[in-house]
Amino acid sequence: MANWNDPQPSQAGFGASSSVSGTWGRSNVYDAGLRRHMLSIYNYMASGVLLSGIVALGFAASGMAEAVLMTPLRWIIALAPLAFVMVMSFGINRLSTSAMQGLFWAFSVMMGLSLSSIFLVYTGASIAVTFFATAGAFAGLSLFGYTTQKSLSGMGTFLIMGLFGILIASLINMFLHSPGLSWGISFLGVLIFAGLTAYDTQKLKEQYGYVAGTAMAGKAVIMGALNLYLDFINMFLMLLRFMGDRR
Repeated sequence: MANWNDPQPSQAGFGASSSVSGTWGRSNVYDAGLRRHMLSIYNYMASGVLLSGIVALGFAASGMAEAVLMTPLRWIIALAPLAFVMVMSFGINRLSTSAMQGLFWAFSVMMGLSLSSIFLVYTGASIAVTFFATAGAFAGLSLFGYTTQKSLSGMGTFLIMGLFGILIASLINMFLHSPGLSWGISFLGVLIFAGLTAYDTQKLKEQYGYVAGTAMAGKAVIMGALNLYLDFINMFLMLLRFMGDRR
């Protein structure tokens, strides 16, 4: 796995010494490639979040967000990000890397339009505080997922099951309008997306060994950024229900 881009082994003639040296060199090449891969994922993810934030703030400040919420267009804006996620997920083998990049930026813009509504509900100060709290938690959880030697694969199964659970509960609560259920969903959502942040980070780290040096490497970066973006944004929105001050 580690020799995806190895140089030719040297013919130094020192027996075991050359073997150790070659192994060390391969390890350095792999580690350097892994760091570049993960850094690319974080750069795309952070850029996408920043783009969404700028679009959300600008759309809300212009007054257009409030106007759109009164029209059927709100459903298009709300559902469009999901459509982009499905196209990217199911079309990853057919789409080019540049097409995946374009879809990711388009997704980030549509998410910004969708997120603009939070500026109509919560104060700007509380949104900022929640954002930085989420950023700190995300950084710590992602670092844990990257550095831990313990496999999180078992935890991932329960987290994904929990994710489907809160999605179903959220749909039900659209009709019940239960404040208690809403708070419960938010509390569980924070825990689930916190766990998914660590789990997805470890999964992306392990995935590198399979995509390094292949045509899938660039696409894997985009999809990795998309996964972490969704973890971050959903954890932020769940926390905002607890920390946000309503207007």
